[in-house]
Amino acid sequence: MGVHLKFHSIASRVFKHMAVLLLLVSCVESFEPETEIFESVLIVEATITNENKRQQVLLSRTFRLEEDGPNPESSAQVVVRDDQQNEFVFEEVEAGRYLSVQSFGALPNREYSLSVVTSDGRTYGSDSASLTAESQIVDLYASREENANGQDGIAILLDNQTNDENALFYRFEYEETYKIIAPRWVSVDAVVVRDRPSPPIIVLEPKTEEQRVCYNTELSNDIILGDTENSNQNVLTRFPVRFISSDNFIISHRYSILVKQFVQSREAFAFYETLNEFSSQTESLFSQIQPGFLNGNVFSTQNESEKVLGFFQVSTVTSQRLFFDYEDFFLGEPLPPYATDCSLEFTPDLLPGSPGGASPLVQAINSLGQKYVSSSGDENRPFILVNRPCGDCTALGSNVIPDFWVE
Repeated sequence: MGVHLKFHSIASRVFKHMAVLLLLVSCVESFEPETEIFESVLIVEATITNENKRQQVLLSRTFRLEEDGPNPESSAQVVVRDDQQNEFVFEEVEAGRYLSVQSFGALPNREYSLSVVTSDGRTYGSDSASLTAESQIVDLYASREENANGQDGIAILLDNQTNDENALFYRFEYEETYKIIAPRWVSVDAVVVRDRPSPPIIVLEPKTEEQRVCYNTELSNDIILGDTENSNQNVLTRFPVRFISSDNFIISHRYSILVKQFVQSREAFAFYETLNEFSSQTESLFSQIQPGFLNGNVFSTQNESEKVLGFFQVSTVTSQRLFFDYEDFFLGEPLPPYATDCSLEFTPDLLPGSPGGASPLVQAINSLGQKYVSSSGDENRPFILVNRPCGDCTALGSNVIPDFWVE
């Protein structure tokens, strides 16, 4: 059995590792490029928190190796219930992504469970779970350090504290946002007014939208776990959440990271820890290792032998945001290399190479999106162009300043 997974972009923060897991447990004697035996497995990511918000459940299914995916599980009925007979109904807001119709937060001393009915009538449930103990992030900070491989960079570190001896197990997620400044931006664009008949007419016009400064946000896609089970002080100190190499362009200007700390139950921690161990076996992905299927706490209520992959948990969550500038740690040092090579320049011909053909310059502007940086002084090749990201930051991010952003 050979299967491969893709997930909704949000779910992939955690469950991209499932692809590795299911491939590792595939019943094959040698790797085959096509799936001979396929088993559709429901994937569930459901973490209900104490935040008063529209809670989220993500559903998807495995897909065949030869398919592109993703394969979200759509048109399902999703409900979370507590032990006080309260029901929280979820609605599908995009393929495979379900949000609670009403905002709510998990309360202490309540038991919650998940119910899913898929469009084909299959029913699934979960073990009950209650809200975990509380723990606070005391400090989130950056430090210039070398990693275990001797690589220079920025370590994002965290200290936490708790007054509850039951807060022992943690999982972390982060959202990082960084400023992008297009290094070869100019205030005008080369605009094609007429491309035929030859010669084409191309004029320089002031840019009508922000293309110099942009922002991009990316979500963590690793399983980041920590625990204090064997700690005398029951705190995490200098816990490494993220390491960014000094040559990574995302820290070139201003960088921000929002770290979320989830307090987990022992069972949830063990699930993610095992999942992390499976994902580390990527190098032997197509070997004959048969580690077995990873069981979570979600199950079919109709067929006990049906495989279901995922975990329903109820967690307290706290978060903290950090900002820093490149100069805070690398004062006077050259910026990291940009996302693309901006030393490359292009001077396409204005006229087509053959009668009735297309103008290379028009193609470069309209089809390739290359950006004007200066005039060349050559009437046959009048403009010097660069690749789009070098002169237009919207190729890499959004020109809308995030609500939380501060300079």
